[in-house]
Amino acid sequence: MNLSNLKYAPGSRKKVKRIGRGEGSGHGGTSTKGNKGLKSRSGVNMQAGFEGGQMPLQRRLPKYGFTNIFRKEFQTVNLSSLEGLETTKKIDVLFLHEAGLIAKKTKPVKILGEGDIKKALQLEVHAISASAKEKIEKAGGKVTVLGVKKTVLKKGKKK
Repeated sequence: MNLSNLKYAPGSRKKVKRIGRGEGSGHGGTSTKGNKGLKSRSGVNMQAGFEGGQMPLQRRLPKYGFTNIFRKEFQTVNLSSLEGLETTKKIDVLFLHEAGLIAKKTKPVKILGEGDIKKALQLEVHAISASAKEKIEKAGGKVTVLGVKKTVLKKGKKK
C-alpha cells in the first residue's frame, strides 16, 4: 500500500449539490431560492436585524431609563480605612493615592462615615458625608471640602 492507491471510505464523501444547472438536475429554475423576493436575487446583502419591512425588534421594545451626562463619579473612602493610616500631616488626594486607598488621583474623592475614628485628622477632599464630618470633628479633626469642580489633578501634573 502507498499514497497513490489510498481511497476514501465508502459513504464518507457526499456529492456536492449542483444548483442552477438545468431542470434535469432537480435544482434548476429558481435554484432552491424560492420564488421572487429579495433573498432570491443575486448580490443580496441583508442588514443585521432587518425583518423584511416589519418593525424591527430594537424599535418595538420600550425605551426607558436616563443617563445623566453631568454626573460626578466619586472614589469613596470609609473612615475605617483612614483609622489605619499612620500620619499626622494633611490627608489629600495625592496622599490617599500613594497609600493605595484610591485608584486614580484624577477623580474626585468622597469620605463616607462607615467605621469609627479616634485620631484628629486634617482632611482635604472633594466631598464628605454628614456622618463622617461629624465623627472627624468629634475626634478633634478638621475637614476642608474642595468641591468637585476644583482641582481634580490633571494627568502628569502635581499640585
